[in-house]
Amino acid sequence: MQDMSDASDAQLVTSIGRYSEVALAEVYRRHGGAVFGLARRVLDNAVEAEDVTQEVFLRLWNQPDRFDPLRGSLRSFLLTQSHARSVDVIRSQNARRVRESNDAMKTARADYDMQHEVWDMTMAHKVAEALASLPEDERRAIELAYFTGRTYVQVAEMLNQAEGTVKSRIRNGMGRMRRALVESGVKEVEQ
Repeated sequence: MQDMSDASDAQLVTSIGRYSEVALAEVYRRHGGAVFGLARRVLDNAVEAEDVTQEVFLRLWNQPDRFDPLRGSLRSFLLTQSHARSVDVIRSQNARRVRESNDAMKTARADYDMQHEVWDMTMAHKVAEALASLPEDERRAIELAYFTGRTYVQVAEMLNQAEGTVKSRIRNGMGRMRRALVESGVKEVEQ
């Protein structure tokens, strides 16, 4: 095993291109602490900083030709890689948190919607039962007024009855329905 401690960074990178593990170890000895330190500062997490440091040196091992000594020192190249990868990790974590938060909100809304839908179906069933239990004349007046949107005058004309009679039947029918709903467990709603 040859000693590479006197080789320049450019020579070390050339040796890494020839698959020299000794050269990579020397580059790591010289610059690993700085690469890790920057990643640690950006990420504020030692484990993630170790991962970033490993990725930076693995990238150097796999693509040593990406380093151009004419554009700057090896240290600045590695630190740039460390910073960029650390920022990518933060962005990825933030995007994941946003996705998880959005998914949680959608799930919560879906649960709420499901509960709301079940409640509506249950209430509709109870209202239909209460309505069906009414005498025919009260039920028919309520159906025409509330479910078809007709006025009391129109309902009276359709049923060929006096408007006052229709209003009384609707009022009496609504009272019976309210009592039936309360008896079936629906809380009384104040008007």
